[in-house]
Amino acid sequence: MLKNFNGRPSLATVLKASTVAGIAAAVLATGVPLEITRSYAEAVKVQAPAVPSFADVVDAVSPAVVSVRVENRVNPVSDNNNDGFSFDFNGRGFDDLPDDHPLKRFFKQFGQDPNDQQGHSRRFGQNGPNGGPGGKGRLRPVAQGSGFFISEDGYIVTNNHVVSDGQAFVAVTNDGTELDAKLIGKDPRTDLAVLKVDGKGKKFTYVNWADDNNVRVGDWVVAVGNPFGLGGTVTAGIVSARGRDIGSGPYDDYLQVDAAVNRGNSGGPTFNLSGEVVGINTAIFSPSGGSVGIAFAIPASTAKDVVADLMKDGQVSRGWLGVQIQPVTKDIAESIGLSEPSGALVVAPQAGSPGDKAGMKAGDVVTALNGETIKDARDLSRRIGAMQPGSKVELSVWRAGKAQPLTVELGTLPIDQKDASADDSNQPQQPEAPASEKALADLGLTVGPSDDGKGLAITDIDPNSDAADKGIKEGEKITSVNNQEVSSADDIVKVLNQAKKDGRTRALFQIQSNEGSRFVALPINGQG
Repeated sequence: MLKNFNGRPSLATVLKASTVAGIAAAVLATGVPLEITRSYAEAVKVQAPAVPSFADVVDAVSPAVVSVRVENRVNPVSDNNNDGFSFDFNGRGFDDLPDDHPLKRFFKQFGQDPNDQQGHSRRFGQNGPNGGPGGKGRLRPVAQGSGFFISEDGYIVTNNHVVSDGQAFVAVTNDGTELDAKLIGKDPRTDLAVLKVDGKGKKFTYVNWADDNNVRVGDWVVAVGNPFGLGGTVTAGIVSARGRDIGSGPYDDYLQVDAAVNRGNSGGPTFNLSGEVVGINTAIFSPSGGSVGIAFAIPASTAKDVVADLMKDGQVSRGWLGVQIQPVTKDIAESIGLSEPSGALVVAPQAGSPGDKAGMKAGDVVTALNGETIKDARDLSRRIGAMQPGSKVELSVWRAGKAQPLTVELGTLPIDQKDASADDSNQPQQPEAPASEKALADLGLTVGPSDDGKGLAITDIDPNSDAADKGIKEGEKITSVNNQEVSSADDIVKVLNQAKKDGRTRALFQIQSNEGSRFVALPINGQG
């Protein structure tokens, strides 16, 4: 008889026991006395441990989870986001669909036909049956998502990308009640938004945030939401990983879960078995468009602070250092004498920014903030962004081979903040002298004077060199080497020779392009 890992009867035995003879054989095999067993199922029940059920959690939290419907005055309906919350009919609106069209039948089935007798499209309007001021155009469904109550007076959390293109909103509770909602505030940087419904004195069931310190990889989680517009749907899985960076922004710190999350789940909660929100579902990895068991949720620790600010002020005020940064690689750490590749490398401080006023320079590496070690550039961004403007912070920066303290008073992060801009170096470059080409041959670089007299223009690059492997391209510019400004090939050679004397195997080149400035560590004379 096949057995499972703990010696109990396997599925194969269960199937075998579906016959009368099989039942008797299976009972004898389990060692359970036949006289006290009426069926194989009862025999297994005697041995099997209790199977965990999510029903109690679901019963408790479901009233707090809502579907979010979004409308806008658009004709035709268009797809305004990339994760499937809006509906694209190839340029046709709802009115243009034939009555027997499956999509039209789908929306009628779920009460979302804008032409039905219940007038759902008119409900979305806050200022009359036609929507916004002046009543021009009809509000049409453009997006669907999920959300959840976090207060008894009707505040709802969802994703920014669910509501970003909407002009009117409706929250649909698990019992089908439709409530007009008002947008309180949104934060594109963390993809969070807050809505508010007027319950006319009704107290809503709401849920609380979990403590991130108690969330472990391998913990059971339950996701509740509105996939594909189907309404309240529950899936379960585990926390697969923490601290995921999916490239969506400087504050990426996602939980990865394997509970089935699909289009329409965005903005919905993921719960622990205590019914607390551990994360807000916001993205999936899916080559097929459906769930493949890789979903990403904004952790509660990030969400609760942002949501509190949105509820209070309608926006999030973040601390601002005003410097462009990049990660410290192993090669970069070697080139500047750091013992390990950690911290945030300053590429360029913006003129007039708090970092610039405090004396931060290109090539500095921020290794600690208020005495706490900075792991990487993303870590510094998150910590600075979590602080209030006007706060004074103590930075430890690595400069010229030693640590130095700096005190910075943080500013307020501008809404349209961008990284420091790059100089334009697209103009034709002057040819370089043969002597300079020979001096830098080991690096695979040919350089010449730049048009503005600052740095050296890269006029040619060996495609088989380390420089090419690091992404350095013709037309870019070298502005410094080991944090020393250079204006000729001789300047570079002097810096490289000094680095060799100091026992370094790599040198740190600052490269300027139209996309911005960055640092690249290159081996000296093929070393390392």
